[in-house]
Amino acid sequence: MKYIILVGDGMGDYPLEELGGKTPLEAARTPNIDRLARKGRMGVVRTVPESMEPGSDVANMSLLGYDPRRFHTGRAPLEAASMGVALETDAVAFRCNLVALETDAEGVTRMKDYSAGHISTGEARELIAALQSAAAGNGFSLYPGVSYRHLLVWPRGQADLKTTPPHDISGKPTAPHLEAVLGEPALSSFIRTAAAVLADHPVNRSRLANGKSPANAVWLWGQGKAPSMASLKERFDLTGVMISAVDLLKGLGVYAGLEPVNVPGATGYLDTNYAGKVEAALTALKTRRFAFLHVEAPDEASHEGNISRKIEAIEAFDERVVGPVVEGLRGFGRVRLLVATDHFTPICMKTHASDPAPFLLVEDLNAPDTNAPSANRFCEKCAAAAGWRVESGEELFLEFMGRERVTLAE
Repeated sequence: MKYIILVGDGMGDYPLEELGGKTPLEAARTPNIDRLARKGRMGVVRTVPESMEPGSDVANMSLLGYDPRRFHTGRAPLEAASMGVALETDAVAFRCNLVALETDAEGVTRMKDYSAGHISTGEARELIAALQSAAAGNGFSLYPGVSYRHLLVWPRGQADLKTTPPHDISGKPTAPHLEAVLGEPALSSFIRTAAAVLADHPVNRSRLANGKSPANAVWLWGQGKAPSMASLKERFDLTGVMISAVDLLKGLGVYAGLEPVNVPGATGYLDTNYAGKVEAALTALKTRRFAFLHVEAPDEASHEGNISRKIEAIEAFDERVVGPVVEGLRGFGRVRLLVATDHFTPICMKTHASDPAPFLLVEDLNAPDTNAPSANRFCEKCAAAAGWRVESGEELFLEFMGRERVTLAE
């Protein structure tokens, strides 16, 4: 038996007036997923426990079968694992975003762009290189990542600070969300020095000249220490791969015992290498049992509040991932397939929400299609109407595995 999970990050949404009362998932053309609805079962799953903030770290940990209330320590430690950064026991990792801040006529500084205009990885690495001395001078280690996403490690650091994801405060004043970080002298010094370095850097001068947002500040958040998790091999005798453009998912895969696959041209946005991701999954499943394929673009479009781009991202997920995966798995024998969105990222909010997320489980992908034709589509409304509500990602993963649970260390 082979197992594959396909995740469209942040596809879940609320009905929009601009779409005639439909959600982007309802408005998008998704013939491949809709065809699978005739072979499988739809439902909704609570991937974010009520006690936790919604985020891709929590939600995807849940979809991988781990209870975030037990295993989640922060977003940044997961990204550290993906980047090959080993955290000492007392070290605290922070996500270090390159962002664009803007100060208005009243002197209020706001979050103009949490991604600095989706700055390219090449440009970002030049900026991170320029910030290395500022980091070292404050006792930190700084590691370059992909696009705007980077990592800062603080030996013997403070993990219980109140921090805010920058995509949660697009267009909002930053001051209320910086109090805890600026209250730590070393962090405050690094942030202020970084702003001075970035202000006149050639990369930012060039971006401004070309009408792009400058990466004029760093934003620290998602901090935590290294988690301790049993692997999927230990729990289910399951080996496989994690395929994603973002370090968060690849790091989660590392802790779950999955091999992170670096796909050339995988960007985490609409221009990602869809075909490369599909090929990586199909190649891995020739010799291993499990693949987790994650697409970030719907979530990024949601954070931008861009309806047309979100629909484009959903349609690309269907056409360029789901369709080719299903076709490529013909002849693999028995295959269990889960199509899911990890969480809602409503356009109206531009950030994550905790609503139960829709999923579609196909228990035998290559079995004859015996179900009668259905008018149902893969969308929030149809998934909820199906009446199958799963109370945790861990429970859904057990269903996905066909209850083939190995009773070993949890």
